[in-house]
Amino acid sequence: MRAHPARVGDMVSDVGSGPVRVDSWIWSVRLAKTRSAAGTACRAGHVRVNGERAKPAQPVRVGDEVRVRLAGRERIVVVKRLISKRVGAPVAAECYVDNSPPEPPREHVAAAAVRDRGTGRPTKRDRRELERLQGVRPR
Repeated sequence: MRAHPARVGDMVSDVGSGPVRVDSWIWSVRLAKTRSAAGTACRAGHVRVNGERAKPAQPVRVGDEVRVRLAGRERIVVVKRLISKRVGAPVAAECYVDNSPPEPPREHVAAAAVRDRGTGRPTKRDRRELERLQGVRPR
């Protein structure tokens, strides 16, 4: 009989076992929302392993530096453990060392202009003033 992992669903492979696909690992440690998004990022050149562009099937090993650019943010992580299946966020966070620069602060969205109820459609002048306030270029 084979020994079961300490936690159910904790699909952490040993260092001695074979490497894991980079797209699968990125998805497993929750850097990408879906595996197809991770594969698409690899094909688009947004993933680098040790400074080299990575194809989706490229193997990743313990100690590799993985740079992922998704959703306008670059994440720089060093592989600490290999996992083959998606796991919970606390377990996934233990599988890499995050060397990413801090996330820039989010810009506060200006409150939308509120018109009084029952005033009808905005006039051309009202619409232009709203667009000017919102920073939208006129048509």
